[in-house]
Amino acid sequence: MADIVILGAGIGGVPMAYEMKAEARKQDKVTVISNNPYFQFTPSNPWAAVGWRSKKDITVDLAPVMKKKGIDFICYTVTKVVPEDNKVLLESGKEVSYDFLIIATGPTLAFEKIEGLGPDGFTQSVCMIDHAVEANDEWERFCADPGPIVVGAVQGASCYGPAYEFAMIMDTDLKKRGIRHKVPMTFVTAEPYVGHLGLGGVGDTKGMLESEMRDRHIRWITNAMVDKVEDGLMHVTELNAKGDVENKHELPFKYSMMLPSFMGIPAVRDIEGLVNPLGFILVDNHQRNPKYTNIYAVGVCIAIPPLEKTPVPVGVPKTGYMIESMVTATAHNIAQELRGKEPTHEGTWNAFCLADFGDSGVAFLAEPQNPPRNRNWASEGKWVHWAKIGFEKYFIRKVKKGQSEPYFEKAALKMINMTRLKG
Repeated sequence: MADIVILGAGIGGVPMAYEMKAEARKQDKVTVISNNPYFQFTPSNPWAAVGWRSKKDITVDLAPVMKKKGIDFICYTVTKVVPEDNKVLLESGKEVSYDFLIIATGPTLAFEKIEGLGPDGFTQSVCMIDHAVEANDEWERFCADPGPIVVGAVQGASCYGPAYEFAMIMDTDLKKRGIRHKVPMTFVTAEPYVGHLGLGGVGDTKGMLESEMRDRHIRWITNAMVDKVEDGLMHVTELNAKGDVENKHELPFKYSMMLPSFMGIPAVRDIEGLVNPLGFILVDNHQRNPKYTNIYAVGVCIAIPPLEKTPVPVGVPKTGYMIESMVTATAHNIAQELRGKEPTHEGTWNAFCLADFGDSGVAFLAEPQNPPRNRNWASEGKWVHWAKIGFEKYFIRKVKKGQSEPYFEKAALKMINMTRLKG
């Protein structure tokens, strides 16, 4: 019998648990440890922040689902991973031993890197459902007395889609309320150009997103470093292509949502050979840590170097399609090890994203994620909005049923076929 422990229960951790349970031997034990009692469908958080979804709509209570699947579920924060002893320490004081550890925690949100950033400061967040609920409370107050909005992603951020989504969704919601004309909006991003996305662009995401923002009267500042945030005022330094200061901006706002940079979770930081300087897990082509070979990692918590040098630091996103391929590879590799074989499976690391704009959207697929690519596809239209709604319902339903089929790959293929049929 082997004890297989999974840290995290999000987009990576829950499918990881389901697939690992299916691939493990009958005598093996699968345990999931999470600091939340629920799964949250993070891609829906921008909708929750304007009140189009409630927390109940996009979360799933995990204990009964995991029990039905025969998976142990522990709801506590992990305070320390001790790889030399093959155990993790919980805030409850309990120790959990493992034969194989899969880290799927996602990141720590590094709001503290910028003075005044985040829900404890003066900006909102859509990174977690509780943040989105708080953002919605503030949104309703804002709409009663509107003014300027600043939205975007700070230096070092590695997930840009939700920033674009939320800017467009706010625009759509303000139009529905009949107050868009009262709200100047500025998009601030570390990206070297609109639509870079940490991927060097996908298809014509630059042209698509610039056009969308012009149509919606959203001005933008790229190569932007947020220096600090005060109550109602954001200080931003804009660099040029050489990395020299191009301009200094003081941007007044009544409402702001800025995505932060990410770091690894505290439980793994500073473990030599396991993580990089930012605390992200080092993995080989099989999702396995080179030093501690019984530790695997999937999702946003893994270390991937930036695609290219940019004037302002820009991280690399890990989209659902990419995470899914990591999950499947990891489940099969551990299954091989359980049966006395060496791991052979590798994730495809493709990127697929549905960026909803509230009334339309942009979809893109990059195979592989980093160029040069075999497939470099992007499309736009109202169908993306409806596709994301359908995908949300599909994914949450699969989580509730404990099903482990490939969600994102199936959806990606459907999206491409749909656009082909549309001509």
